[in-house]
Amino acid sequence: MLTSTMTAIGLGSNLGDSRSTLESALAILDRTPGIELKKRSIWYKTAPIGPSQPDYFNGCALLEVQLNPQELLKVLLNIERQFGRIRQERWGPRTLDLDILLFGDLILETSELQLPHPRMRERAFVLVPLAEIVPNWIDPVSGEAIAQLLEKVDRSGVSLPLKLS
Repeated sequence: MLTSTMTAIGLGSNLGDSRSTLESALAILDRTPGIELKKRSIWYKTAPIGPSQPDYFNGCALLEVQLNPQELLKVLLNIERQFGRIRQERWGPRTLDLDILLFGDLILETSELQLPHPRMRERAFVLVPLAEIVPNWIDPVSGEAIAQLLEKVDRSGVSLPLKLS
């Protein structure tokens, strides 16, 4: 029997039909062996970081995974590629961005992956949807709950879309 780990991921898109892409990515994840979608946030409209580009749609999902972090990362990168993700410019526009935010209470630093996500605690576009689904999850680095971390960031760039269709 494989052990499972509760994992939080962030999803974002600002190129193409972003909402459709994000919904499709969640459906693919939920059909992937060893991954079960447990909970998801609504999509938030968020201001971009970095070069001039369209606003993003961002959200978070809670997954129960029977994979190790490196295996999950490979799955996420493969799904990004399926949606035409090309990594050219740091913080540039993208069809799909999938990030592992939290993997249980694991703290990990390798050349490919850092857990928890190193910039998660500074980003309202991550913390707002994450607090919606797991407000009491304790960040293993700071020892603070997600809801507490959210209180410390500027949320002005995060809003609900005018119409959820």
